[in-house]
Amino acid sequence: MGWILTDPRFFDFRRTIVIIDPNNFENFNRVLAGVVAPRPIAFVSTISDNGLVNLSPFSFFTEVAEEPPMILFASNTTDTLLNIRDTREFVVNFVSKSIADAMMLTSGEYPKEVNEFDVAGLTQLPSEKIRPPRVKESPVNIECKLDQIIELDADHDLILGEVVFLHIYDEMISGYHVNHKKLNPVSSLTGDKYCATSDVFELFRPKL
Repeated sequence: MGWILTDPRFFDFRRTIVIIDPNNFENFNRVLAGVVAPRPIAFVSTISDNGLVNLSPFSFFTEVAEEPPMILFASNTTDTLLNIRDTREFVVNFVSKSIADAMMLTSGEYPKEVNEFDVAGLTQLPSEKIRPPRVKESPVNIECKLDQIIELDADHDLILGEVVFLHIYDEMISGYHVNHKKLNPVSSLTGDKYCATSDVFELFRPKL
């Protein structure tokens, strides 16, 4: 399997600890994805230079900066990445539990001319500031312009986008507070496993 028990000097006799070497462990990526979880899903809509629309989900996704607001997701060589290279625009649509099945339908490797909106039965809406359409059924749409693509010595590249417009259902926001129970975003765990946000609690920083 490629794992070893921890050094006995640091052994906790109440449990067995496993140490895993990525270089000697088959399917290590599944283990890493399983512990770095849950991860929100970037449901990305793009458009090619000649007007072909693409919609695909990505599970390596996060916010990375506030001023200006920026988000980042990772993609391998897909139509999404090619479209963003050409047009420098994309929309990140959030996945609620109500459209999770539709999202999965778009994850197939379809020919470039296939519009995944049609495959999933989702509705295209025009964006405000960019050309790619957004998903009507998604509770949040984040319009982005490409800042840069960071090419990694790995099987994915990083796509960094500046947020230029955000759409959110009115009942899910009050001031700057988002109601996560109503938003109910779906996140990726590992493999075919997903979760929804149902247990929300608060923690407060100490006042020093």
